[in-house]
Amino acid sequence: MRPSADAIPTRQCPCGSGLSRARCCELNLATLGAPEANRHLVPLEERAVQASRTGARDTAERLALDVLELAPGRTGALSVLYEIRKAEANRPATEALIRRIVALEPNNFWATNEITLLLLGKGALAEAEHHARNAIRIAPENAQSHYLMGMVLTEAYRPAVGEFHYYRALDLSGARDPVVLANLALCLKNQGKMQAARDLYTESLAAAPDSLHTLLGFARLEEADRDLAAAMALLDRAEAQFPGNPSVQLMRAVVLGRMRDAPAAVALLDAMAAERAELGASEYLEKGRLLDQMGRYDEAFDAFSEGKRRLREVSGNAYLEDHARQVTARLKNFFTARRLRMLPRAQVRTDVAQPLFVLGFPRSGTTLLEQTLTAHPHIAAGDELPIINELTSLMPRMLDSPLTYPEALAELWMGDHRDDLDNLRDHYLRKVAQLGIVPAGATWFTDKMPLNETDLGLISMLFPQSPLLHLMRHPLDVVLSVFSNLLTHGYYCAYALESAARHYVLVMDLVEHYRAELSLRYLPVRYEDIVDDQEASIRRVLAFIGEDFDPHCLAFHENRRYARTASYAQVSEKLYDRSRYRYRNYLARLEPVIPILLPTIERLGYSV
Repeated sequence: MRPSADAIPTRQCPCGSGLSRARCCELNLATLGAPEANRHLVPLEERAVQASRTGARDTAERLALDVLELAPGRTGALSVLYEIRKAEANRPATEALIRRIVALEPNNFWATNEITLLLLGKGALAEAEHHARNAIRIAPENAQSHYLMGMVLTEAYRPAVGEFHYYRALDLSGARDPVVLANLALCLKNQGKMQAARDLYTESLAAAPDSLHTLLGFARLEEADRDLAAAMALLDRAEAQFPGNPSVQLMRAVVLGRMRDAPAAVALLDAMAAERAELGASEYLEKGRLLDQMGRYDEAFDAFSEGKRRLREVSGNAYLEDHARQVTARLKNFFTARRLRMLPRAQVRTDVAQPLFVLGFPRSGTTLLEQTLTAHPHIAAGDELPIINELTSLMPRMLDSPLTYPEALAELWMGDHRDDLDNLRDHYLRKVAQLGIVPAGATWFTDKMPLNETDLGLISMLFPQSPLLHLMRHPLDVVLSVFSNLLTHGYYCAYALESAARHYVLVMDLVEHYRAELSLRYLPVRYEDIVDDQEASIRRVLAFIGEDFDPHCLAFHENRRYARTASYAQVSEKLYDRSRYRYRNYLARLEPVIPILLPTIERLGYSV
């Protein structure tokens, strides 16, 4: 057996692979010799593989370690050790080993699938997509490769493209696999295709009635589609088959909360805590939101704090502040009035609907405004479109630049790149067309990707006539709400209260820079004004866009579209004011961030 952490010699790699540092995470692959130089180790490697196949794990581990200390590039031994560490749930070692296998054998289909699943599980979606695409290149007619791509794209807010790959997986497999059907149902739900998703969940359950994954997914669909009784019935069925399952109990607490029965939901979570001695991060955050409903604010804040502590502990993530500050400094340095006077703008396409950017820090009210505007017959719901961020990654290649964004835009000074902004604009519009979100008759579609305001300079160059609607809300309310929810936007700033406040200030300062340096079609919209006088606020916004007022916008809660954000439940209710100045209930607990936020609070015209 592998020795305990306390017994591992200091020379061994801290990731826990069992290898020495020099043969593991500190290994430079460029120093590896040709595989032929290690052919004398092949019999030993084959013995490790055979021992693994027959279940002799201790022998397999010893042999694999022996091979790899001598020849750390032997992928057979690496695969044996990977499977052992994966079975032990040793995440750091598992990731280190599979990364090395993929680096050594980039066309290894099994390894490519494994790293895709690992990265998907940890939420590293951009990197997961890179490997999922490679899996399809390696095996374009393999159902598994398309299935993985469907999973990745659904999680990466591109469910319409994910749908294509799920159907391709079904076609290639020639079978109606219930797991694939359930995941396709989730993909359709995320596009608001509720009945189609419901039909697939029903088919999946008929084929595999004891699937917890399907039962929970189906219950989440019904809860999102506001049929709380149907959601509870599915959870009852899941509870009967999987008594005491934490995921079932958490989902039941969520539904009870939506039924406005917070005391019952909290009692359920407390019973879970008593049985297990501790709740998970999601459970603590849900408990905090329920306690908030009940007016038990100190207990709610303690639950939020513990949830975020658990999240940091389990995920290993923390605010990437240095990186965030470096990115912001580069944006400020590039996007200046002097520089932009020398740069072109994309032409406006008149043959397609145009983007309407709903900007704002997470939890500032952007979903409320989008749900309101998309009740208008001329405005389609785009939801959270990741395309602007994608363009910042693609830009160096599209502009033939050796530089990264934003400096790559300097290529536009070259005579042979003067029209390239039109190509970037068309890439954005082509991606929107692929999503199928713009119905006939729509003039606009919303793009509500959180923190798009960090790229206001690029947006103004690509779509100089598009309205920029920036949601403002009391900064203490925003930071408190971010702290009470599970969010990854903003370089993991939401994982602690102070980092959420620091990133909020960083972003708002960047917006001030853009407004001072650029000519923008920009309208600040206060969340509190919408709550105080909904009709006047919406009339003002629609007039700014150039659309006539439509009374349907005042009944946004009747808009049946599924808002795929943490606010989906709130925007299915009539307009309420209980979240306005919610921070006052937590003022004593928010004292550490008031000095951080105060200059921004005052600049925006708020007070504490």
